[in-house]
Amino acid sequence: MLISEWVSQRIKYDEIEKYTDNGKDFIDDEYIENLLKDDSEPDPKLVKDIFSKALSIQTLSLEDTAVLIRLKDPDLIEEMKDVAKKIKIKVYDNRIVTFAPLYMGNLCVNNCLYCGFRSENSIIKRRVLTMKEIEEEVKVLCGEIGHKRLIVVYGEHPSTDVNYIAKSLETIYSVKVKVRNGYGQIRRVNVNAAPMQIKELEILRDIGIGTFQVFQETYNKKTYSYVHPKGVKANYKWRLYSMHRALEAGIDDVGIGALFGLYDWRFEVLGLVSHAIELEKKFGIGPHTVSFPRLEPAANTPFVKETRYRVSDEDFKKIILILRLAIPYTGMILTARESKEIRDEVVEYGITQMDASTKIGIGAYSDRMTEQELERQQFEIGDTRTLDELIRDLAKKGYITSFCTAGYRCGRTGSSIMELLRTGKEGVFCKLNAVLTFREWLLDFATKETEDIGLNIIKKELKEIEVRFPEIYPKVLEYYRKVENGERDLYF
Repeated sequence: MLISEWVSQRIKYDEIEKYTDNGKDFIDDEYIENLLKDDSEPDPKLVKDIFSKALSIQTLSLEDTAVLIRLKDPDLIEEMKDVAKKIKIKVYDNRIVTFAPLYMGNLCVNNCLYCGFRSENSIIKRRVLTMKEIEEEVKVLCGEIGHKRLIVVYGEHPSTDVNYIAKSLETIYSVKVKVRNGYGQIRRVNVNAAPMQIKELEILRDIGIGTFQVFQETYNKKTYSYVHPKGVKANYKWRLYSMHRALEAGIDDVGIGALFGLYDWRFEVLGLVSHAIELEKKFGIGPHTVSFPRLEPAANTPFVKETRYRVSDEDFKKIILILRLAIPYTGMILTARESKEIRDEVVEYGITQMDASTKIGIGAYSDRMTEQELERQQFEIGDTRTLDELIRDLAKKGYITSFCTAGYRCGRTGSSIMELLRTGKEGVFCKLNAVLTFREWLLDFATKETEDIGLNIIKKELKEIEVRFPEIYPKVLEYYRKVENGERDLYF
């Protein structure tokens, strides 16, 4: 089939219109812009009422979120940081989940102005991994580094269609590597891919994916049209309703995001909150994760330097704080696009997931790439720490790294996890399983320095479990000893 023919068959218009309100989508550009016209300092009492609402794990309205956007009072912003951290602890405890991105190919039919992989970028070295090459990548990721979770990334192209994605997922799950004391294996694969049809999403559901991610990039329709001039991605609504189709197909966990720097960051924040509200309204399930990447340099991509909407570090910090309060139940992903310094600071604002040992060149893990090569990757990353280094730095801050994937295998997904998150009950499971999986990783992969620091964290966590959950503490100790004796993948 010709690529042009493949492109022409991608969009199913009935799988857009069925979700709209008489053809109108849920992003009201005019209403959002009007909310943003008010730039006055909000009343402190109103701000504190919004803080209380967020602390009760209620999704904020667009109007409430706009109030937080207007907030400039330094004392209230400091209080907002405290609220953000309290929300994170209440919902997810003090754990950070780690993962690695694995780019499967860089062929793409779209020509997004900001992307190094755009179809007309002639300097990119194009490649799609074979199943054997995927296996070699995974052996490094799970057998040498110790990752248990991946986010796999695909371009929109017939060479990486749903059949390729399904086969690649089966390949990833099949790899099992003997390591120091146990074995390495990827237990959860999240997918970042182009919007799909419902019948295709059902195929991925049956394979057993984790979260399905599609980022809208920008929620502003005029900007969206400008930066996506051709290809399937030029259709705003097809992308906007990706998560609706995924949830209808039975994929319980969905992830949304915006690429900050394409348009006014304040508009994008309200777009993300609008998206969360819409999913809750239609399906009773909000986004499992929210991502907020900033534009980064990419090979032969001048748009990145020319954008009028570059997000400063201070505004980026505010974005994270606002989203933590506005969608308090959601996981928040902070990627290695950002520098070590930024990540070390904003992890305190309620972040739940971070990547490490990150390589985004096609085939970069098995090639043992030590330097970034922009002709092979989508953009330039900012934090090049290894997983061991990140875990050690997090432990010094009092965070335990969790490699738990139990919730997905126990059915704590979709609507069932929403209630657990809002009530703080999911954090209990998170704490127990974080201890077990962290000890497992320390035994199998950690350097001596990281293991020593990590064991101090575990000692503190076990003491807290003994005090808070005395009835289950003996079972935790039983599992913990089994892990130390070589058993793996034990969970509650």
